[in-house]
Amino acid sequence: MRGKMKDQNLNAIKLLKMEKVREGKYLKNYELTYLNKAGRKKTFEIVSRKNLCSPDELGAKPSGVSIIAFQDDKLLLLKEFRMSINKSIFNLCAGMLEEGESIEECIERELYEETGLVPKRIISILPPSYSAVGFSDTTTYIAFVEVKGELADHSSENELISPHFFTRTELKELLTMEEFSSRSQLAAFFFIHNHLFA
Repeated sequence: MRGKMKDQNLNAIKLLKMEKVREGKYLKNYELTYLNKAGRKKTFEIVSRKNLCSPDELGAKPSGVSIIAFQDDKLLLLKEFRMSINKSIFNLCAGMLEEGESIEECIERELYEETGLVPKRIISILPPSYSAVGFSDTTTYIAFVEVKGELADHSSENELISPHFFTRTELKELLTMEEFSSRSQLAAFFFIHNHLFA
């Protein structure tokens, strides 16, 4: 049944062409032209971190990782200034994979740069998932990591990051009063209600 429904969905909307319309330094803009289920053309705009040569490459190569990190029964969150919204919000430690870098190496590097911490053990790395599917094909890993060390900031001059560890009680209050990225909000909620992290 699931396979049949998938085939029906694929036949209902058909991709006709993909065209790059802008080459930015970090992001590339594409227009995807579809034939919608009413038989009319629909142009959809996306941004990608990748140079895409064909529709088969949409979302095919992961860009980075988001790290759900904890230490001594406390969750690590960053209070981070984000230029895209011109304010600071709570976020996960995260970053982009560098050329030739393994996901484990990326986790270690990003943790050190943004928090001064290092992995004690990597518990799990989930398969890549879409991080902004409404307007981008970007996929990233989510890693669950127990960390060790002391908090320190080794970030670049373009980043303003303040890392902190929070207890479950503190997280309950933060969730009602502060602004979060979606993934950090979910991580905080499930950390509060799931003692798997202990």
